[in-house]
Amino acid sequence: MKLRKSFLKEAVIAAVVAFVYGMSGGQSSALAAGVEYVPIASNAAHVAEAQQHVMPTADAQDKINSPMNQPEALKLEAKWDKIFPKSDKVNHRKVTFVNRYGITLAGDLYTPKNGTGKMAAIAVAGPFGAVKEQTSGLYAQSLAEQGFVTIAFDPSYTGESGGTPRNMASPDINTEDFSAAIDFLGTLDNVDRDNIGLMGICGFGGMALSDAAMDKRVKAVATSVLYDMSRSIGQGLNDYYTAANRDKVLHYLADKRWEMVDRGTTAPGYHEVPIMMDS
Repeated sequence: MKLRKSFLKEAVIAAVVAFVYGMSGGQSSALAAGVEYVPIASNAAHVAEAQQHVMPTADAQDKINSPMNQPEALKLEAKWDKIFPKSDKVNHRKVTFVNRYGITLAGDLYTPKNGTGKMAAIAVAGPFGAVKEQTSGLYAQSLAEQGFVTIAFDPSYTGESGGTPRNMASPDINTEDFSAAIDFLGTLDNVDRDNIGLMGICGFGGMALSDAAMDKRVKAVATSVLYDMSRSIGQGLNDYYTAANRDKVLHYLADKRWEMVDRGTTAPGYHEVPIMMDS
């Protein structure tokens, strides 16, 4: 048992050291330069020392040419353009913020008119393929009426938000969009940073859950989802895909890829591929 514990301890330390050296180029860059590579000792003190060498100082970080500091100029509609009536209980304004991929997002910020002090806040997005002038905006406005500061935003590549190609879905980027919305909410004087939550609607319910699982700033998460979209895409609605059906889907996607190559532009495709059931 002692050997096993010792081995696990050394394995964990070695993994941390490998990660730290991997971030800074580590062995490969040293060997490429013809320098003899000498592994550091596997102990916490040396790991801490290595981290000091790979982490940039505050001054150095300020000089990094970060896309988060270069927002894209977006064309935002000035008039009320929602499919639902404007509430007389909340204030509304258009806002923009940048995610860590450098994409500028457009959002509608709703604040309760009778709100005072620092309030809890909620970032809202969805359904899949929708825009903030629809369902997410209605949710956000209704939640603001209940005393929350809310933001309904267009995901990357969608609506008034930036990013190309247009109307594209990316689970990792769309998950980051939620964290970027939290970034923005946390900069507001009337928002309590320790009370920020997420609301994911339909296809963005999964994105909200994914973000809540990895971003500890999320204190609460709620979803409004009719069915498991991820399972439906992989298994077919009500699990009707057979192995042969899934193979047909992959061939369909492969053909779409060639179509994009030949067209030189993105090729529209089905949200969930309709395949005839095997007899």
